[in-house]
Amino acid sequence: MKRIGNNKGVALLVTLVIITVLVTAALELNRNVRLALFSSAAKRDKGILTGMALSGINIACAILVKDKIDSDLDSLQEDWANPEIIEQVVKEIIPFKDGELKIVISDELGKIQANAIVSFPDGTDFNNKQLFMWERFLENFVSEDEIYGKVEPASIINSLKDWIDSGDDDAITGLTGAETYYYQSLDSPYTCGNGPVHHLAELLLVKNIKPELFYGTEEFPGMSNYLTVFGVSDTGGNTFSYNGKINFNTASLPVLAAILPEESKDLAEAIYEYRIAIADEGVYINNLSEVTWYRQVPGCGDLNIDKDLIKIASDIFRIEAHAKFHRAERLITAVVKREKDVETGKWKCSVLRQYFD
Repeated sequence: MKRIGNNKGVALLVTLVIITVLVTAALELNRNVRLALFSSAAKRDKGILTGMALSGINIACAILVKDKIDSDLDSLQEDWANPEIIEQVVKEIIPFKDGELKIVISDELGKIQANAIVSFPDGTDFNNKQLFMWERFLENFVSEDEIYGKVEPASIINSLKDWIDSGDDDAITGLTGAETYYYQSLDSPYTCGNGPVHHLAELLLVKNIKPELFYGTEEFPGMSNYLTVFGVSDTGGNTFSYNGKINFNTASLPVLAAILPEESKDLAEAIYEYRIAIADEGVYINNLSEVTWYRQVPGCGDLNIDKDLIKIASDIFRIEAHAKFHRAERLITAVVKREKDVETGKWKCSVLRQYFD
């Protein structure tokens, strides 16, 4: 009898173990199924978001191509710079039911071309006109906050020039420049660039350019907002140059102030407002089709801006396509260049660089 009782106890124990294993397996299977479903849904949403954002890039390119066909100049008065018009175009072309797509187009050549501070194709000396503009830019810039003011503009400019120029020797620029010898002496050593900057964040490697100056603070924007590495032009014979011309029709206020002669920098705000002045009917009232239009601004009749610094057209733009679907989001940024197709002769946008969030 004792033996039979023990057998029943063992059988019950085995049964309980089997049930426990089965329940655990079922729960794990349920968890894996739910994870698989969530993962599939996430992958689906990510694919949809990517498609939406890429559609936004293509829509923006179409707007830019149409603009080039319609006009030879580029300004903040045009459709590509108007968020409301872009939003309407998106709704007409792709009326998303469960998602949202926002497109922002900005002129990349309304910024200061970092590489133009050196005169190419030789690549050894300062481009003096760009040098003077950089001095005005940084003097106005660092004066905005004591954090920036701890660094002298000349020390930034000299270090930047040494980073970009083709020479790498002991003959640093001024007393504050830096070549490879300096960078190799750091705790985490690296080599001086000695050539054009290809990615803006590379400037963080340059002596005297601190993160708070580059990125900015909560109170003040960083210098990176006003700079670009784009703008190279083919000069033939496998040589290149950066002419550094800035689109005066789209430049931001700090860039406008840097372009103006030192004695006239206080006119920058009046010029900035003049470009976007509208009548009661919402129509722009000022003509920006001549490179000397700024002389029509009150107080600027005698103003002379070096024509080697400005232009009124661009062909390089930054497109930001921000897609939302359900609770997920995705941002794709593309820098594009408008150019004629060699075979068809028609205008198109070629992607120079593309970033995925």
